Amino acid sequence: MSEIPTITLRDGLQLPAIGFGTAGMRGAQGVQAIDSAINQGYRLIDTAYNYENEGTVGAAIRRSPVPRADLFISSKLPGRYHEYGKAVTAIQESLYRAGLDYFDLYLIHWPNPERNQYVDAWRALIDAQKFGLIRSIGVSNFVPEYLDRLEKETGVLPAVNQIELHPHHSQPEQRDYDRAHGIVTEAWSPLGGKGPKTQRIQETLVLRDLAEKYHKSAAQIMLRWEHQLGVLPLPLSHNPGRQAQNLDIFDFSLTPDEVQAVTELDGERQVTGYGDPRTHEEL
Repeated sequence: MSEIPTITLRDGLQLPAIGFGTAGMRGAQGVQAIDSAINQGYRLIDTAYNYENEGTVGAAIRRSPVPRADLFISSKLPGRYHEYGKAVTAIQESLYRAGLDYFDLYLIHWPNPERNQYVDAWRALIDAQKFGLIRSIGVSNFVPEYLDRLEKETGVLPAVNQIELHPHHSQPEQRDYDRAHGIVTEAWSPLGGKGPKTQRIQETLVLRDLAEKYHKSAAQIMLRWEHQLGVLPLPLSHNPGRQAQNLDIFDFSLTPDEVQAVTELDGERQVTGYGDPRTHEEL
């Protein structure tokens, strides 16, 4: 397997160019799955307060022979704790749950615009970084106008914006905005989500033809496409074989025309998992 390249954030932190999603991984089975992922070579592990598995992630870290300094652990702040004081406490609680001294990356999970407190939450993340609780700070599911407001009111832009992104939802405008402002785009659901939705995408003729050409799976083609877009994907799998397969995307390259062909799948059937960040509320 080829060496995993890195992506440098605006604050200088270097992250692996692919990470591991942990939503739904809890208890002993979750620890086993995350421990397997670390053993396969994943070093960026993504969790969230609302996943209710920060303790599971922490247990897998302690179980692993990989030193903590070689791992990059990311978590997210839920909407119910956007108020400044509650946000600082929630970050501390997340660290206690995980048994960690610091997070490498911490994000606001959703903007929750109806509550209109995401700027207060952002100020809490800025200060938590100053306190040494977090190395890099970012957001998830933010659109350009919210990012503009963060910069206008605090003078600080996120290092990362984690959004839903896959061939049926390629988000070109958001990617362009992030790139122009020095924000790294991470992809949740980089393979299109669970069940029939994923299967529909992977059975697309373009992906099947590319998989045959490069002797890869459709999932590997999608992850490689995201990498060549400058996006950091966060695939999720409990299966050790698929975990290893999802990492094995750095020994081939798609041509510019092939990247464009996959991007154009967006026009066939756009799929979103949770709705518009301008209206969605997640507490």
